Amino acid sequence: MEKRVLVVDDEQSIVTLLQYNLEQSGYKVTTALDGTTGRDLALTEEFDMIILDLMLPGMDGIEVCKQLRQQRVLTPILMLTAKDDEFDKILGLELGADDYMTKPFSPREVVARIKAILRRTEIQQPVQPPQEVQEDHIAIKDLAIYPDHFEAFINGELLELTPKEFELLVHLGKHKGKVLTRDQLLSAVWNYDFAGDTRIVDVHISHLRDKIEPNTKKPVYIKTIRGLGYKLEEPKGNDKIPN
Repeated sequence: MEKRVLVVDDEQSIVTLLQYNLEQSGYKVTTALDGTTGRDLALTEEFDMIILDLMLPGMDGIEVCKQLRQQRVLTPILMLTAKDDEFDKILGLELGADDYMTKPFSPREVVARIKAILRRTEIQQPVQPPQEVQEDHIAIKDLAIYPDHFEAFINGELLELTPKEFELLVHLGKHKGKVLTRDQLLSAVWNYDFAGDTRIVDVHISHLRDKIEPNTKKPVYIKTIRGLGYKLEEPKGNDKIPN
């Protein structure tokens, strides 16, 4: 089945360029030239990926991203920005974008990044946790991760994770108890060099902690190893988990 991509950008030349290259790569493309239209399409139709410009008429990309995540639309978002301003990039990531690219960019690189982001989302996900079928999964105290089903649960509750959050959680889980540097996580999860921009890792770790930690100020699952990176581990006896 064709993957559907929504392209939201107010520059017709960029929309045309992206649409042509994406369609040549086998994607079905829908376009919007302003933020409000893009948001409405994302809320009412099913897409596999959203390419979202930061600066848009009507409603900017930051607000579109914010509203979609508030409405539990977890479709992967690749944000485009003409600015080389770290604040805009990090703000977009903090609001739920999965990735970003700075204009000008190569259409081939956009296609490559989309393929990387979608790689783990090709399997259809069941809406209920596996009950009777035994399968490989990662169990860490009250956290259960099912890589093949693209699902994770904490205390039996399904976690609402974006694709990148899930990929990061799986990678941490597969290396349970091992310290992973930010550069290692960038390489493994994002599949390309961010030129030392490890802040993207910190933002996604923060998102994961918000969703799995009983107390984000005293995390018991994802530990920060000062000067090195992060590790996912079993809560220790002196780690207090509220009832």
